Parts: sequence; C-alpha cells; structure tokens
Amino acid sequence: MLVHKQDPLSPWKSLMEQKLKQLKEILFQVYDLNAVQQLLNWDQQTYMPLGGAEERGEQLATLAQLAHERFTSPEVGELLEDLQVFVDQLPPDSDEACLLRVTRRLYGKQTRVPASYVAEFAQVTTLAQTAWEQAKANDDFEYFRPHLEKIVEMRQQYAEFFAPYEHIYDPLLDDFEPGLKTAEVQQIFGTLKSEQVALIRTIASRQQVDDSFLHQPFDEKAQWDFGVEVITRFGYDWRRGRQDRSVHPFSTSFGLGDVRITTRFDPDRLATALFGTMHECGHALYDQGISPALRRTPLAAGASMAIHESQSRFWENLVGRSRAFWTFFYPRLKETFPKQLGNVSMEAFYRAINKVQPSLIRTEADEATYNLHIMLRLELEIALMEGSLKVHELPEIWNCKMQEYLGIAPKSNQEGVLQDIHWAFGGMGYFPTYALGNLVSAQIWEAIMKDIPDLENQIERGEFSGLLSWLREKIHRHGMKFPPQELVEKVTGSTITPQPYLRYLKRKFGDIYNI
Repeated sequence: MLVHKQDPLSPWKSLMEQKLKQLKEILFQVYDLNAVQQLLNWDQQTYMPLGGAEERGEQLATLAQLAHERFTSPEVGELLEDLQVFVDQLPPDSDEACLLRVTRRLYGKQTRVPASYVAEFAQVTTLAQTAWEQAKANDDFEYFRPHLEKIVEMRQQYAEFFAPYEHIYDPLLDDFEPGLKTAEVQQIFGTLKSEQVALIRTIASRQQVDDSFLHQPFDEKAQWDFGVEVITRFGYDWRRGRQDRSVHPFSTSFGLGDVRITTRFDPDRLATALFGTMHECGHALYDQGISPALRRTPLAAGASMAIHESQSRFWENLVGRSRAFWTFFYPRLKETFPKQLGNVSMEAFYRAINKVQPSLIRTEADEATYNLHIMLRLELEIALMEGSLKVHELPEIWNCKMQEYLGIAPKSNQEGVLQDIHWAFGGMGYFPTYALGNLVSAQIWEAIMKDIPDLENQIERGEFSGLLSWLREKIHRHGMKFPPQELVEKVTGSTITPQPYLRYLKRKFGDIYNI
C-alpha cells in the first residue's frame, strides 16, 4: 500500500496564495478607479463642454483620492510584507513575482504622498488643461500662467516627499522612467546634442529638399480615411479601440479591451494628422498587446514612458517615414490626393517628409532636430524645479532657447511655450522620455533586422504582421513586468545607448542629402 506524504509546506503555500488573491482583489479595485479617471480625462479632451471643467476636477479629485487611499492602505502594506517570503520561492520572471516586486515599489512611493495632495493635484491639473486649451486658442500665456505657477509649486512640493534626492528633478523623472536619474539623462543628451548639431550643420550646407507640395489644402475626411487604412494595416484592433479628435493628440487605455487614440488636423499640412495618427497607434498597439494574464493589475501598462515612446516613434518614423513603407502606400496616397500629388514622384515625396529644417512645433519636427526640442524642455523643467526660472519668465526664455538650439524663434506663444499640453496635466519629467524613446526605437530596429532580415521587403508589400508579432513577443506582452533598462537589454543586448540612433540618422540623412 502506497502512503502519500503531505507536503509540509502545503498549508503555508495555500495561505500565501490566499493572501496573494486578497492583494489582487485590492489591485483590481484600484485599477478600475484609475481606469475611470482615464475615461473622464479622455472625455475632457474630446467632448466635454468648457463649462464642465470645475465639476470634472472635483470628480477626478474624488476618484484619485479613493484610489490612492485604497492602494496605500495598511492592509496592502501588511499583505506585501507577508508575501515577501513567498516572492523568494517564485521564479523571478513569473507574473506573480513581478507583480509583487512592482507593487512593492509603487507602494513605497505612493505611501510618501498624502491623499490630500493627490486629490488637490487632480483638481488643479483638470482646471489647468481647460485653461491651457483656451490660452493656446487665444495666444494668451497670462491666462494660463497662474495655473502653471500652481502646478510648478505642487511639483516642487511633490519632490520634497522623496527627499533626500540627488537632484530635485529625480522624483519627477522616476514617475515616468523608473530608476533613471537626471544626471544620466543629461549625460546621454550631452552625447546626442554634439552629434546631432554637427549633422544638422552638415545638412544645412547641402541643397535643400523641396516640400512645398505638402503645404496646401488636403481634405480632412480623406486624411482621416487614409490614416485609418494605414493603422488598420499596422494591426490596430478597432474592436478594442477608436479614434477621435483632440487639441493635442494622445492615446489612452481603460483596459486591454478599450485602447483609444486621438489625432488632430491641419487642413494645409498633410503630415500633421498622418504621422500623428501613426504615432498614437504605436502607443495603442503596445497597450493592446499586453498579456491578458496581467489585466487589471499594475503590470497592465508599459514598462516606462521611454519604452512606450519607443513604440510610437518606431511606427511613426522608422516604419512610417521609410522608403519601404511608401513603396507600398504612396500609390494609394496619390489616388487619394491626385490634384496635390499627381505630379509628385515617390522619391520626391519620401525626401519631402524627411526634410531636415529647424521648426517651431515639436510634434512636427524632423528626426534630426526633434531631440533638440526635448533638450530645451528638459533645461526649462529643471530650472523651474530648481527655482532659478520663474513661470512668468518662460515665454522670453523659451524664445531665447529656441534661437540658441534651432536658430529660429516663435512669433507667438501659441507656437512657442503654449504648444504642448504636458505641463497643464502636471507631466514634468515626461519630455525626456521622447528622446530616450527615439534611442530605444533604433536599438529595437537593429535587433529586429537580425531576426527578420527581409523586414523591409515585407513592409514594401504592406505586410506588418511579422513585425507586430515580434514586438508583441519581445516587448508588448510583458507590460510592466521588467524594469525598462532590463527590458531594453533583454531585447537588444544593451541598455539605452545613443549609438544605434546616431547610426540610423547618419545613414538615412546621408543618403537623402548626399553626405
């Protein structure tokens, strides 16, 4: 007769699994509250009437406080403490181990921040976003200034919750790029700046590309339909998403089954909606590709904003501005706009959409100058946080910095300091991730080309399923399971480095400008 001995650890494992289930139930509730906040934010930027801002701010403040209090409750702290021993018994890359590690990190951060601050910040930024929209429309910085002064004050207060720190900007940067320090970003940007400035100066000495045919009336409905065709081919799942219009394009997720994008149109500039739609689709493809096993937990998000931006910049630029892409799509674009493009060759169009010329608007900047827009904003954010720059000085300093970095200066605040929504929603620390995302996108491209050597041929045929499957397997499905630098190293063999991006720029623009 065989006697089965009971595993002496079985009751302990059962208890740990029960505690993990309890923790997940709380995390599900917090996720749902945050998702409702995102839904209200989406509505504010798309359909909410201006008169709804005050009450919307109160609604968001209530939800933000409830979510914060639930997540930072002693119950969560006790469960995390009890489960720490359990983590050590789990495979380090398992969903459960990663969930507990990430939750512990977030809990450690959020317990430093009072719930009253979270509620007030939600209300302040809700009102600020509506004020920014009006200020931008009327080119009136003074209307937005008191809102921004309050946000800067609150961001400085936020940083103090995490003192001591190496730099006051570190806590803000860490919210978007976990583990990265201000000094590290400045070092990376220092390498980038000298190389990119040298490239821009070389390009400036060459014969300039003609892009005049891109600046004429293009029917908005036709632009919309073409953009929809492009991102449908990319793999955007319309059963789990939709597209709307907003003042500033963005993507948002209320869950793995509801990932939305917005775009905006310039009737006299084809590139605005075209590449903005591709950019936001890149974000959405990431969110739609997260493993269902991670749903309603802190892991059901991108690893960081740099990784997220690597996806948006990847589809917008490395794919969307490539010769291979337009080999397939340009005939369709000409059919859509025969009057504007009927006599324009594919090669002329390709060069035009990649024209290097300093511009005022970040979202419309070419790849060679884009990072300089980010460096400018980083300098200003750091100065605001340090207190060496006051909000009322921003317009003048912005214009001076634009002249210093790009050799041009805005004639209005609308095309200068008021052009981005990020400060209005309190997103100081976000801007550096755009440039970091550019770097990661080039690293990813080099890795993909090793695994899919005929990728460009696939793109020329309008086939993107192989590319999307690779991104889903290597990046998307993992959500926030791995720290961003660890994920980049897993995928590319290196942490974030500027060299692949610089190689990409020199190769691409060397060809276009015969350098």
